[in-house]
Amino acid sequence: MLSRTADHLFWMSRYTERAENTARMLDVNYQTSLLPQSAAVAQVGWEGLLTISELTPSYAAKYGKKIIPRDVMDFMVRDEKNSSSIISCLKNARENARAVRGTLTTEVWETENQTYLEVSRMLKGSDFERDPAQFFEWVKFRSHLSRGVTMGTMLQDEAFHFLRLGTFLERADNTARLVDVKFNAVHGDFFGVDNAHGQEYDFYHWSAILRSVSAFEVYRKVYRDVIKPECVAELLILRPDMPRSLLGCLNEVITNLALVTNDTFSETQRRAGKLRADLQYARIDEILATGLHAFLTQFLDRVNELGAHISREFLVPVTA
Repeated sequence: MLSRTADHLFWMSRYTERAENTARMLDVNYQTSLLPQSAAVAQVGWEGLLTISELTPSYAAKYGKKIIPRDVMDFMVRDEKNSSSIISCLKNARENARAVRGTLTTEVWETENQTYLEVSRMLKGSDFERDPAQFFEWVKFRSHLSRGVTMGTMLQDEAFHFLRLGTFLERADNTARLVDVKFNAVHGDFFGVDNAHGQEYDFYHWSAILRSVSAFEVYRKVYRDVIKPECVAELLILRPDMPRSLLGCLNEVITNLALVTNDTFSETQRRAGKLRADLQYARIDEILATGLHAFLTQFLDRVNELGAHISREFLVPVTA
């Protein structure tokens, strides 16, 4: 496969997944902002969202240093100058799909095209302002539809594997960011603290986080217990059978890498395998003891390095 074609497919799936994950992060912040909480706690949540998305400087340049939830939502949903906004991600996904339209099935192309046209119409109207939660659900649904149409209509050749590779690499990155911002920016040194007064708030807070990654029912099935932060962390980091967990994503990355490379001594595969092994044999109590934030920061650095190696080995080289 031509590296340019692989590049478009890889980034088409990454942008689609990024739009969904941005919607998930905004949705959990929006839902938790409706809970009784101090203004300071709410402010920390929105600050953390910008920080973990690496958008604080861009936001400050446009809106100033004061963080207002309405402005954050607007910036991360409809600002086309923000390359990580939902509208920008869906536009870029559509443009990458258009560039390789002959490689995609008609159903996949029409799904990407219709998604962008529909979201543009919705944001020009008042759909988003009227019900942000419903809008975020729509974005998630369109991402699910894109993956479903891909699975159901495309030949499972190299093009398909590059689409899957982009999806799961992006998902691993975004899950790590979501866990980091919610476990550290909001609750700080939460673990081991007896906070009976905040138990009801904590239940709804962690429930919202689990629902944001479609894991609430999964948590109940696996743990059958009250929602505990350490169990939430284990589910989203170390469970191989959880579709959005870090280990689950790395397993998919490894599988699809093996199907597109002919090099037995691939550096990309070596790095991916080492990262997967570190997750596979980790324990959540050890991770929490040494520091969850440090663990996730290192994970994000390694995922970014893995993405750079994938670009150098398979895709269009990034020029400085």
